Amino acid sequence: MAHRIIHPEGWAPARGYANGVLASDGTLYVGGQIGWTADQVFEKLDFLGQCEQALKNIVAVVEAAGGRIEHITRLTWYVTDKREYLARQREMGEVYRRVLGRHFPAMTMVVVAGLVEDAALVEIEATAVIPPGPRPYDGP
Repeated sequence: MAHRIIHPEGWAPARGYANGVLASDGTLYVGGQIGWTADQVFEKLDFLGQCEQALKNIVAVVEAAGGRIEHITRLTWYVTDKREYLARQREMGEVYRRVLGRHFPAMTMVVVAGLVEDAALVEIEATAVIPPGPRPYDGP
């Protein structure tokens, strides 16, 4: 098998995209995660709240593939407001450590004019390398 689609249990269906794709070599590509819940609802409309939820979503996809936080090797952040990010760096660090601890993969941040979901203020994609071993079945 070349790859498997990863979809965390209980999440609303992804339409037209995959939340994650696990390659046969253990590389997991996590599609851009935004600050909505498993039900695709924005409970937080602020930047920090959305960052925290997007990071939690990434962890959920990694865990659904049989991985752990320390397997995350890369994060690419897309933010709509550079000034907001720069003004909230201390709080952002607290949010980051609350979700990912002191694990710091390679990271890139890109400022964008907008995201597909109008309410989204941040989108984060990730890559993880999950070591060989049994992985949970994730569905068709």
